[in-house]
Amino acid sequence: MEKGPWSDEVSRGAEVDIESVATAIDDVRELIGELDQLLAAEYLPEQRHGLALEALFQQHIRFFVARLNGAAIGCGGIALFDDFAEVKRMYVRETVRRRGVAQALLTRIETEARVAGFVVLRLETGEWQAAALRFYARAGFRPCAAFGDYAAMRPEAVATSLFMEKRLRPPVA
Repeated sequence: MEKGPWSDEVSRGAEVDIESVATAIDDVRELIGELDQLLAAEYLPEQRHGLALEALFQQHIRFFVARLNGAAIGCGGIALFDDFAEVKRMYVRETVRRRGVAQALLTRIETEARVAGFVVLRLETGEWQAAALRFYARAGFRPCAAFGDYAAMRPEAVATSLFMEKRLRPPVA
């Protein structure tokens, strides 16, 4: 993959900004498009459960873009349900992976969950997302049973899905 103009800056320790976005701005469209292309190469359509772009901006969802010097380099969100929060559409451009961008996004997502009063953060990812699985395990996520809408899906629709959850500490007062 082509090296972005920001990849060296992240490795030099430049600060990544996490911005809350309320609509499908062009940067979000581009990042979600890249994520969808990657997932389409790995999984059948019925095995891809990422929310459609328009669905990311519902009242119960918060969505974020990671930026470096104004350039969008990653995204992720959180859906707030009755008894848990769920990580949604987490993605970091390949050229800046393993440099703290995903951790910055996840920290913001976890903070949003804690502030909203949640003690459980869950996610669904695919079995072939090895880097994501390692990242989430290092971040304290553990395997769990299918949850929410996933629990009611046909077995073939979740055959490649892995479910994880993390217990969150209450926010520091």
